[in-house]
Amino acid sequence: MKALLVDDERLARNELRRLLAAFPQVVIAGEAANAKQARELMASLKPDLLLLDVQMPGETGIEFLESLEPPVPNVIFTTAYDEFAVKAFELNALDYLLKPVDPARLAAAIERIPGLREKEPAKYARPGILEASDKVFVREGERCWFVEVGQIRLLESEGNYTRVHFGDAQPQLFRSLNAMEERLDPKFFFRANRRQIINLAWIAGIEPWFSSGLLVQLKGGAKVELSRRQAQEFRDRMSL
Repeated sequence: MKALLVDDERLARNELRRLLAAFPQVVIAGEAANAKQARELMASLKPDLLLLDVQMPGETGIEFLESLEPPVPNVIFTTAYDEFAVKAFELNALDYLLKPVDPARLAAAIERIPGLREKEPAKYARPGILEASDKVFVREGERCWFVEVGQIRLLESEGNYTRVHFGDAQPQLFRSLNAMEERLDPKFFFRANRRQIINLAWIAGIEPWFSSGLLVQLKGGAKVELSRRQAQEFRDRMSL
């Protein structure tokens, strides 16, 4: 798979080269410092993947991508700015990675390239655990959010879906609670019961509950029951 690096900062391109060395299936075919150079290289190289900066002199990465005629390569945005994430995903970008680029996030993005595994099986790193300071893109219908993981106070299972609570929003995502739990750092998130995961930083109060369980009240008003088994695990983990 041929990749084209598009970034006006030479050091940023060098860092991408270093990170991409872990993926032998991705061959860096060229580099461009702006959209004009990228357009010229695309005509000759016909890359399968663009790693594209957003803020560049002259034409932004968003504008460049919007100007391309189909078929358009797979695109991973790499940028220091998070305010363009919604627009990037509207343009079907594989991912929107904030600099400095996290290797696990890059691996997860590359894993999503259609057909890559079938063509060239690779041992990629699994998507990494999300830190509380990481930001994630959330979409439900026509509404989009770019939310810090630490601001998610509660996740609730609804069959194959998960409802995520942050701020005044409660979007429903097409992903199981078990799948969500795999990405959440257990230092901050706790599986309260079969249906709910809570953010420990959002606990406002705790009181004894039926059958040696606990009732946890979160900031914002939600109350979550911990079963006897989970209550004991909670005590073991959180006690001095």
